[in-house]
Amino acid sequence: MNIKGIHHVAILTNDYERSKAFYTKVLGFVIVKETYREERKSYKLDLAINGQYQVELFSFPEYKERASFPEQKGLRHLAFSVDNIEQSVAELITKGVEVQGIRVDEITNKKFCFFYDPNGQPLELYEA
Repeated sequence: MNIKGIHHVAILTNDYERSKAFYTKVLGFVIVKETYREERKSYKLDLAINGQYQVELFSFPEYKERASFPEQKGLRHLAFSVDNIEQSVAELITKGVEVQGIRVDEITNKKFCFFYDPNGQPLELYEA
């Protein structure tokens, strides 16, 4: 699979403005892009850390408190950057890991796929 690194960390919040201020003003992350998605009534805020790492801050009007679903407040998922998503997904499947179908990011047009660790933590492969 040859995972090269972490692509991004996604965090879901129930107080978007407070979280945005915390990550930008308190921690000093730099805003790369802010997208409001009308159909979801939610924001996606891309933040840079030291010019290379990215945190995605999400708001959803109907989040879940429980930590086993990707649409809840807190750490949303951990994404790993790969060169070839089809090859990487095939490798996961041969190792007995259940994966969701490969999708395309509506903002970047990049391919991605979700799966879960043994504890139910959502993980993602993201084709860079």
